[in-house]
Amino acid sequence: MKNADWSGFFADAKALNQDDYIILDYYIECTGDPQIAAAHFCAEQSTAQWHRMGSSEDLRPTFAAKVIALDVLTAKKSCFSYDLGIHLDGDVHACRVRIAHPHGNFGARLPNLLSAVCGEGTFFSPAIPVVKLLDIFFPASYLAEFEGPQFGIEGIRDLLQIYDRPIFFGVIKPNIGLPPEAFSTLGYQSWLGGLDVAKDDEMLADTDWCPLEKRAALLGIARRKAELETGCPKFYLANITDEVDRLVDLHDIAVAKGANALLINAMPVGLSAIRMLRRHARVPLIAHFPFIAPFSRLPNFGIHSRVFTKLQRLAGCDAIIMPGFGERMQMSDDEVCANVSACLAPMGEIKRSLPVPGGSDWAGTLQNVYDKVGTVDFGFVPGRGVFGHPLGPKGGAASIRQAWDAIVAGVSLADYAVDHVELSAAMDAFGRKTAVNATPTDDES
Repeated sequence: MKNADWSGFFADAKALNQDDYIILDYYIECTGDPQIAAAHFCAEQSTAQWHRMGSSEDLRPTFAAKVIALDVLTAKKSCFSYDLGIHLDGDVHACRVRIAHPHGNFGARLPNLLSAVCGEGTFFSPAIPVVKLLDIFFPASYLAEFEGPQFGIEGIRDLLQIYDRPIFFGVIKPNIGLPPEAFSTLGYQSWLGGLDVAKDDEMLADTDWCPLEKRAALLGIARRKAELETGCPKFYLANITDEVDRLVDLHDIAVAKGANALLINAMPVGLSAIRMLRRHARVPLIAHFPFIAPFSRLPNFGIHSRVFTKLQRLAGCDAIIMPGFGERMQMSDDEVCANVSACLAPMGEIKRSLPVPGGSDWAGTLQNVYDKVGTVDFGFVPGRGVFGHPLGPKGGAASIRQAWDAIVAGVSLADYAVDHVELSAAMDAFGRKTAVNATPTDDES
C-alpha cells in the first residue's frame, strides 16, 4: 500500500463481524496501483470522504466498505476489454476483488442497496472504467429483514399437488393480438393435454383488445373446467406488469376473476414494487427476465444475472423465469446453472424459488434441461413446443408429458414416440436430430 491513508479500506475478513456485512464479488479493470484503485472503489461506494476537515474522527471502521481479498488476474494488459472512448494513463490490470460492505449504511431497502453496490460510486470510481458485479452474499441478520417468497417451491407443489416431477408451463401463443375468447380456448386445450400452468406472455399487457379483467375471467372459467375434466389442479398465470401504482389493483382484478398465479416483469417494475406486491399477494408471484440481459450479457461489465436472481428471490418471487439452455438465449450453461442454484441454494430462512429456465424448448429438449439442472425442482416452459404443435395445444402438452414419461422409463424418445402420436408429431415438427435421448442412470429411473 503506497498511501497509508487508504489502509482503512482494507480488512481481514476474519476480524469482521460477519453479520454486519454484505459480501460482494467484483471483476474490475483499473489503471495504476490495483490496491489504491480498490481502496478508491470502496470509498466511492461508502464513506467517500471519511472525516470532516479539522477533525480527528474516522468514519471508516463502522461505515467503510472494505477490501477483504484482491487478486490480480492479469497485470499490464495492453487495453481495457472495451473501447471506452476515454484515455487513462498507465498499464491496465484485470482484478477480482471481494468487498465487505456494511449493510447498516442502507438497511433492508433494495433501492438503497442497489444504489450503493451498483451505483455512481461503483461504476464511476476513478481509474476503474470496467466493472462487473459477479455475486452477492447476505448474512443471516440481513436476510431476516425480508419475507422472501410466500409460497416457494413447496407451496407451488402443494397448490398443484405435484411432488415428483418438473412443473410444466406453457406460453400461450400467438402471444400478442388474440382476443380473450381465442386466448382462453388455447389455454383450455393445453390444460387438457397435461400442462400445469398456462401463462400470458411477458409482453401481454392490460390492453383494449385483450383486457386483463375479461381475459382472467375467461381463463378462470376454462381453468376450472379443465380441472374438473382432468382431476388435476391448474394455474392460469396472468401478466399484471404495469405502472407501479396499478399493481395492487391489477392483482385484485386478476385474482377475483380467476387467475391463481401472477406474472410480473421484475426489473422493469422494480424490485421494491415486487416486495410491495408480495406483501399484498394472495397467489404465487412468478418473475420474468426482461431488462436483465442489457445489464448482464457483457462478460466483463455490468451485473451478473445470478445477482438479479438472488434479488428477485429476496424480494418475494415464488418462481423465477430465466434465460435457459441453448443458443437462442445467448447464455452459457454455467450461467444458467448459476441462476438455478441461486433459486435453490440455502438463503437463511428465505424459501426456495422455483427456477424456470426457458427458451425455444419442446419435448425433445426436456431431457437436456433435466440433466443440466440435476433435480426435478424446476419449471419447463415451452411456447411453440406446445402451441405450435401440429396437433394443437392439447397435442403439444401431451408430447411434453410423454417426453417426461420416457425419461422416467429410461426409454429413448424415438422408441417412445412409436406408440405415442403426439410425441412423434413433435419430433417430426421440431426436429428429431435435436431431441436428447432419455438415458437416465438407475437412481434417476
